[in-house]
Amino acid sequence: MFSGIVERTVTLTDIRIEQQNKTFTFRADFCGELKIDQSIAHNGVCLTVVDITEDTYSVTAMKETLLRSNLGQLQVGDIVNVERSMRPDALLDGHIVQGHVDQTAVCTAVDDAEGSWYFTFKYEPAGDNCTVEKGSITVNGVSLTVCNSQEGQFQVAIIPYTYEHTNFNRIKPGTLVNLEFDIIGKYIARLMKNYLK
Repeated sequence: MFSGIVERTVTLTDIRIEQQNKTFTFRADFCGELKIDQSIAHNGVCLTVVDITEDTYSVTAMKETLLRSNLGQLQVGDIVNVERSMRPDALLDGHIVQGHVDQTAVCTAVDDAEGSWYFTFKYEPAGDNCTVEKGSITVNGVSLTVCNSQEGQFQVAIIPYTYEHTNFNRIKPGTLVNLEFDIIGKYIARLMKNYLK
């Protein structure tokens, strides 16, 4: 489980294709703290560490993950948001994030708000995926509050700290991002749908 509070960004240094899978190698300054089988969220996608060196670690994404997220589009040199899984004694500063990306969205606008930014994202409504005003959404692994919620579209406001310390500073109109909708909202939507049948 994650909180959506991105720890840092890492740089993609290598991609190996093995049948339908891709193994990504990242340069990071915390490799000495990692262990094999550890879970790390990459742009919000929970992946398992499969190899570690002094300054790099590797994770493997299977076909389903590559189809459902933006990881399949990554290229060497790209910057990725990462968060290690929560400890049981940690404060939940963001919201409950599973690291299971639901789908992708496209950035359609970035508006300067004189000290912060409004990012608009458009997605294809599917299943129980929806946003609500002032609800939670995870974009590329970042826990955010929804504003201007509409069907298939929403905005988030980004403060300078988040802009500077995540890959939001690289998102522009046309950029594909990962979305994980609020798990509690998804369960409620499914229960209501079944109740109203």
